[in-house]
Amino acid sequence: MKFKCPGCRREYDFLEVQMDADLVAIIKMQTVFGKHANLVWAYCELFGISPLKARRKKLRVLLEEMKALFVSGSFSYQKKTYRIGMDAIADALNLIVHKHFETNLENHNYLKKVMISIAEKESRGEGARAEADLRKREQSLRSRPADPEKKEEFRKPLGMGDFSNLIGRGGRHEGS
Repeated sequence: MKFKCPGCRREYDFLEVQMDADLVAIIKMQTVFGKHANLVWAYCELFGISPLKARRKKLRVLLEEMKALFVSGSFSYQKKTYRIGMDAIADALNLIVHKHFETNLENHNYLKKVMISIAEKESRGEGARAEADLRKREQSLRSRPADPEKKEEFRKPLGMGDFSNLIGRGGRHEGS
């Protein structure tokens, strides 16, 4: 399908313009993946996609899905959502890229299954680290010497004046 530019009157092919837009979007997306861009590109090649003219749209869609995964740091599989870090995603991609498949991949389900085990291992590690940090904070609070002035406050016997202050305010303590 051809059309003329209203400004310069030059004739353009609509599909060619669309393909150029897809290429620009693909190039701009590479920065999202950072140091893992080569792994993402190798993963996309497992789908039988290359930047040839006929497949640019599919490559763009695939890269947008990967971008969403990297940006959100989470994915869903069988109605359950998993949190995963960027390096863990890269580990899963590395495992898949180095596996030899007989046919091209059709969807991300294999990647998701690999990421589930990594995400669960990662979350167990985070839980263990959080518990260790909590124990360390508790230990530091227990080992810290108490403030001697505060200890004296609690040991000091109450005098009659102290009780009259409580009674005069309706039984309420100063801090209430």
